[in-house]
Amino acid sequence: MSGLRHAAARRLRAWAARRFGADSLPHTINRRRIYILPTAYGIALAGIICAMLLAGLNYGSNLGLAFAFLMASIALVGMHHCHRNLLGLKIDAQREVDGFAGDLAPMQFVLCNESGLDRWDVEIRCADTATRTAGTATTSTRTAATSAGVAARAQRQVSVAIPTPRRGVTRVPEFELCTRYPFGWFRAWSYVHAPLTIYVAPHPRGERPLSAAGAAQGAAAIADMPGDEDFSGLRAYAPGIPLKHMAWKVLARGREAAVRNYSSIVAQPEWLDWFALEDLEPEARLSQLCRWVLDVDAAGRPYGMRLPGLQLEIGRGAAHRSACLRALASFAVEADA
Repeated sequence: MSGLRHAAARRLRAWAARRFGADSLPHTINRRRIYILPTAYGIALAGIICAMLLAGLNYGSNLGLAFAFLMASIALVGMHHCHRNLLGLKIDAQREVDGFAGDLAPMQFVLCNESGLDRWDVEIRCADTATRTAGTATTSTRTAATSAGVAARAQRQVSVAIPTPRRGVTRVPEFELCTRYPFGWFRAWSYVHAPLTIYVAPHPRGERPLSAAGAAQGAAAIADMPGDEDFSGLRAYAPGIPLKHMAWKVLARGREAAVRNYSSIVAQPEWLDWFALEDLEPEARLSQLCRWVLDVDAAGRPYGMRLPGLQLEIGRGAAHRSACLRALASFAVEADA
């Protein structure tokens, strides 16, 4: 039964994608994009109402008939509220995120409610993710979901933790919004066909320190680079140097004006080199490089990375870190493409 349900859901998603095409974000849900069906509880309730109607008609019980019609009316009103809980809701998403193999990648969504009605128990579901690694694509049917409510004329950020078991570029072709509000008797849902991408870097592991050769190259590249970390001697004063660096004691002894010279250890760049790990397997190399990227970035030092066919120049900061991790995530994909 579960297999039939998943097959029917895939067919419905494919039909909706052909009918409406790709969506742009942010996306507002309209009436034509909302589907609604009774849940197992709703089907059980329908059976009970039908039994009550038959019993009331058979035994001439006006009270039984009145109660059956009352429950049917409440069910119809609940169906209307379930449908309205999604109608007009606007959703946006972070199109690209970074993650690590074996961890959960947090995909960020923003629910925006511009109406005067509160929206409750709205669930965001991401399923059927396809991961491309080493030129091959695999599909996972794991479902990640998070429920949240949005107050009237407000917005809320929601994070969905998506499993990323293997390294590569994970594509989420679409995601789903659904609700069972208010009674759980009906389930309304809508598909948003906006592809999302997760760059799954290798799991950071490895105990090797950075190579001495890489450190020497970095130090030679910035010899005598000024900084403000460690005192490294005196040098002659030149116009424009801040007075806070003046060596006043030297000047007081009657010598020539001099300033204190500082060197910045933090400023020395590192080269993270694939070819320095020749004795490791390819995946182990990528994991070690990932470990180095995180360590050097945490230390605030500039660094570059060399991979076969790719070189990322010296840099630092969040953007450079993300570029290095994404290069490690998609390395085999790009190499085989």
